Amino acid sequence: MIFIFLHFTNTFFYLSSLLGISFFLPNNSTLLLPTYSIPPHHTVTMSNQMQNTSTHASSSSSQASPFDHHQQQQPQPQPQPQPLSRYESQKKRDWNTFGQYLNNQSPPVPLSQCNYNHVLEFLRYLDQFGKTKVHLQTCIFFGQPAPPAPCACPLRQAWGSLDALIGRLRAAYEEHGGSPETNPFGGGAIRLYLREVKDCQAKARGIPYKKKKKKRNPIKGAQSAKAFRQLAS
Repeated sequence: MIFIFLHFTNTFFYLSSLLGISFFLPNNSTLLLPTYSIPPHHTVTMSNQMQNTSTHASSSSSQASPFDHHQQQQPQPQPQPQPLSRYESQKKRDWNTFGQYLNNQSPPVPLSQCNYNHVLEFLRYLDQFGKTKVHLQTCIFFGQPAPPAPCACPLRQAWGSLDALIGRLRAAYEEHGGSPETNPFGGGAIRLYLREVKDCQAKARGIPYKKKKKKRNPIKGAQSAKAFRQLAS
């Protein structure tokens, strides 16, 4: 029992010395504590454990490096769409303008119920934004291509502008799922209206619109004449 008591006492004071606590005995006498040393094989084991821990940490760091590098990479920018051509941009604006015109009617007109009458009204509506002087028959400058003085005749949309507008709207209608057979921009009434506007402006401005003649291919014409002669012989 005494041996066990002394063993626990020495252990207690040894731990106290490691913590920096000093104990003094009466009469200024100090208690001598036994010294303890770590066995050599324990030192080697602890060194190996520390080395293995360092190696494992380094390996983990090297394995995580590609993942971290992948996270730091910025995403590739998305390819930007090609800009629209001038014709496509104008066609899109014309289609939106016509759709807005139908929505402003009272009541609004759905595109599926649009007919040539709505198209004719739209063309007449655009005349108020025209910049082409069209002389009335009562004007002294009627039929003059270069009047010497201003007059009070109204401004209208030029025939060429209306003709190009109808062509773009006809194409846009079919691109948005419309059938060519029911295309309100390709009806005979629209072509007749454009022809009347063309003749009226030509007379009022004194500028006849001449139809461009298609250039004839001389090679194709010679081949056709040769084939005709062979058939005749």
